[in-house]
Amino acid sequence: MDKSVTLKRLYREYTKKFIKQIFIAVFFSLLVATSTSSIAWLLDPAIDKIFIQKDQTLLMIIPLLIIIAFTTKGVSLYLAKIIMINVGEDIKKKLQFDMLNTLINADTQSIDEKHSGKFISNLTYDVMHITNLLSNGILNLFKDSLTLIGLLTVMFLQNWKLSLIAIILIPIASTAARSLGKRMGKVTTQAQEKSSFLTKYLVELFKNHRLTKIFQKEKYERNRADNYLDQLKEKNKKIGHVIVRISPVMEVLTGIMIAILIFYSGKLIAMEELSVNNFFSFLAAMMLAYQPVRSLSTLNVILNQGLSAASRILSVVDTQRLIKNKDNSKDLNIKKADIEFKDVMFSYNQSDGEVLKKINLIFEGGKMTSLVGHSGSGKSTILNLIPRFYDSIEGDITIDSQSIYNSTVESLRKNISLVSQETTLFDDTIKNNIKYANLDATDQEVLEAAKLSYSDEFINKLPNKYETMIGEDGVRLSGGEKQRISIARAMLKKSSIILLDEATSSLDSETETKIQEALKILTKDKTTIVIAHRLSTILNSNNIYLIDAGKVMDNGKHEELLAKSKIYKNFHDKQIKR
Repeated sequence: MDKSVTLKRLYREYTKKFIKQIFIAVFFSLLVATSTSSIAWLLDPAIDKIFIQKDQTLLMIIPLLIIIAFTTKGVSLYLAKIIMINVGEDIKKKLQFDMLNTLINADTQSIDEKHSGKFISNLTYDVMHITNLLSNGILNLFKDSLTLIGLLTVMFLQNWKLSLIAIILIPIASTAARSLGKRMGKVTTQAQEKSSFLTKYLVELFKNHRLTKIFQKEKYERNRADNYLDQLKEKNKKIGHVIVRISPVMEVLTGIMIAILIFYSGKLIAMEELSVNNFFSFLAAMMLAYQPVRSLSTLNVILNQGLSAASRILSVVDTQRLIKNKDNSKDLNIKKADIEFKDVMFSYNQSDGEVLKKINLIFEGGKMTSLVGHSGSGKSTILNLIPRFYDSIEGDITIDSQSIYNSTVESLRKNISLVSQETTLFDDTIKNNIKYANLDATDQEVLEAAKLSYSDEFINKLPNKYETMIGEDGVRLSGGEKQRISIARAMLKKSSIILLDEATSSLDSETETKIQEALKILTKDKTTIVIAHRLSTILNSNNIYLIDAGKVMDNGKHEELLAKSKIYKNFHDKQIKR
């Protein structure tokens, strides 16, 4: 994205609404500039009247005016910074919300293709630089520009010849800053990449900490951590080096300039073209101008940091949803909830080949249908296509003869519940995890769902019962307990279509018996599609599809398939009976 386009967009979408607050900050910046300039200007009458002419009439007035000038500068600078801090935090929140909103609405495929650590890095590291640009950058631009103009005015009023010599410093400093700014944009991008690597590693370290301990890889992980931290350290060092590189340049230029000015001023004083009071007032103004010149010279660095970060953030914000409603989409009208796959083809990536190859399936409404097959045969893909986590590349999927691709995504997913092998829970209370399916559900409805799923058996043994915090991804619960919470959540949704992906695979025999009873309640008179290896689940199915290498090899009831399908019998003998 072009830098000018990025800058315009940041203004239009994030800064424009705060333009009133920014103008108020500019007003206070003007007061800062005026008071700073007046401090330098007051040295002229102070030296001339008080020290040279020894005029006692101004002995009280000038010190009082200097106190007022410094007070005005301090208070105005404080208020300007407070306003821009508030603006910066508001912009930061808007940026983070826009990115999170994109991620919340993003397609499953978009999330799966990028590591969560990269998103976290965008949300923290990049947003920090953009906020710095839109708050500190804007404030420094106005404050330091106005201050510099004011001080230059004082300098020209004292002596225009000296001012012309001093003003040479500005373009030289700007040239150096431009060069450093380009370098800063490149280094910042590299540092962001290293930061995202570290964040990715941190996420995986916490997620797999048991694996690290059981395989005794603490030393290996320490070495990896040291490597990631070292890489980030080196990039941050480079950023710091680039930032401070302007300081020696400015110090050398300022030193040369002061030396030249003192030399030339001595000549002018000797020729009586410059008085001592004019010189000290000029010198004070020039010294005070050092800070805004230095600040403005680093503004290009802040600009490049912010724009580099913005290009990464906005690319995430601009991510387009592939799975969305068509212009003429209608709400799905569920009656029997018959589901049909018609010549459906699917591929995750073109280079990987087809996962599903023109399959035709019929899932009878109100009945249970099982999908069986070896790992990688395409069973989970079939389930993922029904709620449109992914879209088929060819063919159609209908529910009660209505194409899901011509129906609104909201009305489709409203009628589907999913109970997966990989149970997903939030670091929240048990009650809130169950209520996630229906936030308007009453406590009585939550209690009823828990009873029907046999969750209340273990919940009532917990110290805080339904208010118990279960930890990240339900770490404080067993696999069977997490699965029962997941089933209770599905029960609370009361949807017409139930998708069960290895729902009982992590349960022991005793728990499985209870879960099977719960599943009977959950799936009663519902269109149920189940992926299972367990014989108990398959025996309850009205129809079984045998899937192999993305194709439907056969279908029928359990006994029928045992009799007529060698592939099914082989699958049955190897996986179900073991």
